[in-house]
Amino acid sequence: MPRAKVGWTARIKKKLTRWDAHYSGALVAGAKILEFFGDAATALCMREAKVEGLFRAYKDVEFLKPVFAGDTVQVTARIIRVGNTSRTMKFIARKIRPKRQIVCHAIGTVVIAGHPGKKRGGLTK
Repeated sequence: MPRAKVGWTARIKKKLTRWDAHYSGALVAGAKILEFFGDAATALCMREAKVEGLFRAYKDVEFLKPVFAGDTVQVTARIIRVGNTSRTMKFIARKIRPKRQIVCHAIGTVVIAGHPGKKRGGLTK
């Protein structure tokens, strides 16, 4: 199993549909971007530990531009700190269609579920 390293990245790209629109004018809720951040974090955790990570916290979340149904969003997650069972990541969401621009950024901490170094109280295999 590869050891996580600061600087590892994962990218996902999603096209927002009318089903993603939450408000009038086809505006998409910011929670959808946070969902994409979770998807990118999962991709990094799966590459390293072959298990999903569980979000512990977000900090410094900033929504900079609105996103709408029909927009295509690319999310990049980059590991900026590696702990024993946690990974701190920086997330950036960019609208790439119709016009390329940063729409949100955040810092998040993920705990690796079932990490070999973490004991589960009362559970046995």
